[in-house]
Amino acid sequence: MKVEQIYTGCIAHAAYYIENNGEAAIFDPLREVQPYLDRATKDNAKIKYIFETHFHADFVSGHLDLAKKTGAKIVYGPTAKPNFDAIIAEDNQEFKVGNYTIKALHTPGHTLESTTYLLIDENGKEYGIITGDTLFIGDVGRPDLAQKLVEDLTQDILAEKLYYSLRNKIMPLSDDLIVFPNHGAGSACGKNMSKETTDTLGNQKKTNYALRADMTVEEFKKELLDGLTPPPAYFPQNVLMNIQGYESLDTIIQKGSKALSAKEFETIANQQEAVILDVRHENDFIKEHIPGSIFIGLHGQFAPWVGALIKDVQQPILLVTPQGKEQETITRLSRVGFDNTLGYLNGGINAWKEAGFETDSLQSVTPEEFAKNYENAIVIDARKQGEFDAEHIENAIFVPLDYINDHLAKIPKEDTFYVHCAGGYRSVIWASIMKSRGYHNMINIEKGMAGIRNTNVPLTNYVCPSTLK
Repeated sequence: MKVEQIYTGCIAHAAYYIENNGEAAIFDPLREVQPYLDRATKDNAKIKYIFETHFHADFVSGHLDLAKKTGAKIVYGPTAKPNFDAIIAEDNQEFKVGNYTIKALHTPGHTLESTTYLLIDENGKEYGIITGDTLFIGDVGRPDLAQKLVEDLTQDILAEKLYYSLRNKIMPLSDDLIVFPNHGAGSACGKNMSKETTDTLGNQKKTNYALRADMTVEEFKKELLDGLTPPPAYFPQNVLMNIQGYESLDTIIQKGSKALSAKEFETIANQQEAVILDVRHENDFIKEHIPGSIFIGLHGQFAPWVGALIKDVQQPILLVTPQGKEQETITRLSRVGFDNTLGYLNGGINAWKEAGFETDSLQSVTPEEFAKNYENAIVIDARKQGEFDAEHIENAIFVPLDYINDHLAKIPKEDTFYVHCAGGYRSVIWASIMKSRGYHNMINIEKGMAGIRNTNVPLTNYVCPSTLK
């Protein structure tokens, strides 16, 4: 049986394509559906079904656009209540794709409607399971997302449901089945995912903490819930878009692809209270940028950081992009529900300057330059908790980019301070946010901890008293 994983690294997402005897199915498609259409065309196949493992929180699925363009039926598991036509499968219901059989196994826990799809080949042999966010490689899906939408559906209730779904539906299956999850390392839908994106179920039974055979339900809940950080603000907004529907991506791209002169750009920014989002490389942003703009570079984990830091998916956005990257930027924003792009600066920063508008810059130093002055320096570490705990500059203040808004009162307003991350990407995002709020007393450390580690700056691996909790 051939199962093709279509992996998108910037949001750690895996969709799946199967085809047999001229019929095809897509599992958990991304917002942009042309790659799936092209793939089916290559096989001279018709897409018959679009299987959704659950209502996704970390991305907007392409199910509606794909169904409209192909006539394929959308399939959800039991209890799903979408605001559009879909097949709501019963537990153990089977679907035919050519000579393949797809069996829906209701596995609530991550969400109530979460469903695992058992893949059975043309000879009746069970081949693999497409698990969505029920089972990852090395982890399982977090059970705390639904409470943002249904108050009574607590993480404790869903964690218990997940425990029994794993033990009653998945663990009894054959060890040689291949596990095909919806996400890999880097996704916020779990906390301990492997960099591997497939594995055998047998190996997961041996290595995945959540599948330990002698684990009690209380032990499971404790291990699963321990260390969970608050989910990004865009998660519940994406869930609603996946349930209620959305505008076609073709329309979103058309609306957002407006080439604006510098004057038009400046006028819209003021009238619409739009966020100016600069997606160039951090080195370009450091050198010069539009005052008040926010940097989130397209070459990094762009969409998840947009979702984590811009709280409302309806926020009007204006773009400063590398030439030719306008449509890609709009598409990647739409993956996480940010559909309100108003246009982009035609000609980029050069056009802005030629129109007589001012630019700003970010003071930045090499790790070697920082090392000469670190003894009396105030240092802010913008990385994640685990990174900080493992290794950080002595007496550094911990203000993670993910939760910068929670720690604004702790950031020096008068004294000059340094800020760094792991490699130089997140610290520039951090600094751009603070500059947009009137803080200009910071110095970025280029290359972050990767560069600092090669200097004489003392590092420690314990959490010092100045650390913010």
